[in-house]
Amino acid sequence: MTDQKKDVLRPTDGDAIRLARRLLRASRFGSLAVLEPETGAPSASRVATATDPDGSPLILVSTLSSHTGGLIADPRCSLLLGEPGKGDPLAHPRITIACVAEKLDRESEDGKRARRRFLNRHPKAELYVDFGDFSFFRLAPQRASLNGGFGKAYALTRSDLLVSGTAIDEIAAAEQGAISHMNSDHRDAIELYARHFAKAKPGDWIMTGLDVDGFDLACGDDSRRVFFPEPLTGVAAMRKTLVSMARTARESE
Repeated sequence: MTDQKKDVLRPTDGDAIRLARRLLRASRFGSLAVLEPETGAPSASRVATATDPDGSPLILVSTLSSHTGGLIADPRCSLLLGEPGKGDPLAHPRITIACVAEKLDRESEDGKRARRRFLNRHPKAELYVDFGDFSFFRLAPQRASLNGGFGKAYALTRSDLLVSGTAIDEIAAAEQGAISHMNSDHRDAIELYARHFAKAKPGDWIMTGLDVDGFDLACGDDSRRVFFPEPLTGVAAMRKTLVSMARTARESE
């Protein structure tokens, strides 16, 4: 009689997908692993992150950094996201995403959108974002390993991580106007979102991103993800949903 190896992976369910997407959207930085062109050995470094509308990670890196040369020589890379909190760091959720890096043309629509979304997440990058040696890369997820804490391991696919649908481009085109409007005229609603849906403490919260799946909030170094009750189908649904969520949060006070 032979011993059968126990499968340590749990079946991927909606909660695992939601956790993975939260880590992907809410993270402000991560550990990027590339292969050194000279040796072929793995090399890891810290990078600031944002996301494209579909959820693909975005990074802004300098050609002076060794990991940029690694990405150009071999676009295969790995990105670890998830911040440790109090106590044992291994008890906190994290996700490792196997990606293929794509350098974005600054003058393309993808490049301009990456710049806008990255600066919404990292406004201090305005100081160097347009330097000639800096470039945006989109890290296209291929698969991922999610660890939600002890005994909570999952294998995720690309479709588990990314959102899809015909409304992505429509919402992306309206995103900046919606964010600017909310941050200028509805800061009270944003704080309600943060407190009620993200269980955050009161503070000077702003909206830093919005897509078909939800929106991102920030207060200083604290960043949170809030999901819509259901994916948006267009701009009209976006306005209706934001109003409805503000009403729900206000009524819970």
